[in-house]
Amino acid sequence: MCASLCDAAWRRHVDQHSSRLRDGLAEGCPQSLRKVEQVDEHSSRLRDGLPERCPQSLRKLELAALKLTGLADSRRSWESMSQLEVILCENRGKTIEYIQEHWDEDEFFGYQFLNGLNPMMIQRCSKLPENFPVTDDMVKDSLRGSSLKQEMKKGNIFLSDYKMLDGLVGNVVNDRQQYLTAPLVLLYNNPHGMMLPIAIQLRQKPSKENPIFLPTDSKADWKLAKIFVRNAEFAVHEVDFHLLRTHLLAEVFTVATLRNLPPPHPLYKYAGVGGESLATLLKRATASLTYSALCLPDNISERALENVPHYYYRDDGMKLWNIINKFVAAFLSHYYQCDAHMQKDTELQQWISEIFTNGFLGRDGSGIPSSLQTVTELVKFVTMVIFTASDLNNGQFDFGGWMPNYPSALRKPPPKEKGQTTEDTILETLPDVSTTVNIMAVLRLLTQDSADQYPLGHFPENLHDEEVPCKLIEEFQKDLRKLSDLIEERNKNLELPYTYLNPKNVDNSVAI
Repeated sequence: MCASLCDAAWRRHVDQHSSRLRDGLAEGCPQSLRKVEQVDEHSSRLRDGLPERCPQSLRKLELAALKLTGLADSRRSWESMSQLEVILCENRGKTIEYIQEHWDEDEFFGYQFLNGLNPMMIQRCSKLPENFPVTDDMVKDSLRGSSLKQEMKKGNIFLSDYKMLDGLVGNVVNDRQQYLTAPLVLLYNNPHGMMLPIAIQLRQKPSKENPIFLPTDSKADWKLAKIFVRNAEFAVHEVDFHLLRTHLLAEVFTVATLRNLPPPHPLYKYAGVGGESLATLLKRATASLTYSALCLPDNISERALENVPHYYYRDDGMKLWNIINKFVAAFLSHYYQCDAHMQKDTELQQWISEIFTNGFLGRDGSGIPSSLQTVTELVKFVTMVIFTASDLNNGQFDFGGWMPNYPSALRKPPPKEKGQTTEDTILETLPDVSTTVNIMAVLRLLTQDSADQYPLGHFPENLHDEEVPCKLIEEFQKDLRKLSDLIEERNKNLELPYTYLNPKNVDNSVAI
């Protein structure tokens, strides 16, 4: 009886979402979102196989595992931060404990731009945006007497700009309007190699009612400004870097469909961005996505982050990219001895053409090739596909389990003046109890290993019996083990180990 009810709910869930997508909500997004009607042959398989993975059922199981079921419907505010500590008593690992202790410190706030869930937005800043009028007088204490011009010349000033969120209206969660900002964050890499925030503007248009918050402001003002930034980080990461780049592009690459990812993701029911704003953000993210942004070496170079210290995502990611690239180059060169062989492969050319057309909407400005002329081009593209489709979202509960560090929704608008924020204001702004525990359950679900999970380099289906491919796979696995050993040795000396690109923790493909 329970299974049949879940199956019926699942059918309604898929059909309703499919209809909504056909009506044009996802126009401007990868076409795996838009051609649901073309994949009916997959429907029965998915409907028969996925009832037990119904998003609501899974979330309830995670709530039970976290021992939070009794709080799931409570709309009250948290009375203190110590109340939040109680719900983590049986759910904390070393990383969550560290974040709980350090989340409101500037050093850790800056660290997350390099090694948090979304280390792909920060960029070196050589000139302030016109809409971010930070003055030397504002930041003189943070720069220890130096000037912005001098520190920019040294390459020590960085920017993270959430303009993608500009103008979006927050979601309605538990019948209450939520608020979303589009912050600009200025950071300084100090002489000790620490990335520190030195100025935050919460909305894109400067005005008297949009103050620039500084570390020298009151503790409560500065803390709340950072909380709004972390909420913006939640929105951009979950929609752009998680949903679009991990799931939807993987669907395009594998000629899959939206039916392979139960939509809408349970995350978005409790997130601060939803409805039309979610669709708009997804369209903006798709329109701004480029080939170079998906190719890690190009992306690091474009953001001028080659020499930033303590950037473990870059260090481990570049090593991983090079290992994948080495394997792909040797593997494809075995089958394509020259460029002409590849150019004549009509199936391959149709594959890349379909990705260009359906995944990137035929945008020449994306830099995605519509055809491939050389084996070198093919190697780079396939490397990007493997790197992108490998699930790199395994730290979401680590960084989001302590809610103030990664709030999904905020219940009060951003402050229009300084000096008015108190600790009570912060508690009234943070998500209510229900939103907190439901998001915790979803983030834990996203971090769990699936039953059919395989680490990168492990192939459950033996598709190759030729000597050369088998040897190349063995060499690939050997290189990945060496990288794992290097990362684990490095981590012995880190206060907060960075484990998320250790090949042992990287999935062979998108898991959830």
